[in-house]
Amino acid sequence: MTVLDTPLDQPLSIAMRDGSRAEHEAAEGSSFVGELMAGRVDETGYAAYLRRLRAVYAALETAGRERADDPYVAAVRDVALERLDALDADLDHWAPDVSHDLAPGESPAAAAYVDRLEASAAWGGLFVAHHYTRYLGDLSGGQAIGRTLDREFGLEGRGTDFYRFAAIPKPKPYKDSYRARLDALTSSHDDKARVVAEVQVAFQLNRALFVELGTHLPAWRRTPREG
Repeated sequence: MTVLDTPLDQPLSIAMRDGSRAEHEAAEGSSFVGELMAGRVDETGYAAYLRRLRAVYAALETAGRERADDPYVAAVRDVALERLDALDADLDHWAPDVSHDLAPGESPAAAAYVDRLEASAAWGGLFVAHHYTRYLGDLSGGQAIGRTLDREFGLEGRGTDFYRFAAIPKPKPYKDSYRARLDALTSSHDDKARVVAEVQVAFQLNRALFVELGTHLPAWRRTPREG
């Protein structure tokens, strides 16, 4: 479904979900995600994923602070969601001797994602598209990734801070409230179209990260635990 095919007289959160369904499924269907969920990505590969995420969340959370007074940003921004400290803690576990920061040129996909996030500070609706894509994903499918890692590596909670939201014990009511706040915003059809288009871009950028990571899968292969 293209943006033009998305009914824009429906609530914003539904337009965002329905208008980005194809891009969402393409990102989730990436080989890296499949191998990660199957327990076939080793510690080095997972740390490489976290370091890319760290660059993304640093840019996203900086953009949120810069636009905190924008009505769109104010509707969704919540320090309980922020992941940068959790990512640093997890990287200390998975790659204690590796810099948390990506080197210049190390990840073109992450660099492109960061550039887009920095540009999203131009209007709160663009920021919301990325905020929605990342954080609602963390509270949804991200929880399954956390459980897979814990089981596969016998972590007993270590190294999975990224997936724990201490201030959000029940993700579903929080996500419902989040969507309700989006729907309460005054958004014209043109505004909704811009937001939906940016959600599509956000999922495409996520998929590009996974595709980039997927090129290294042969070097990061591990055998899943039995039982």
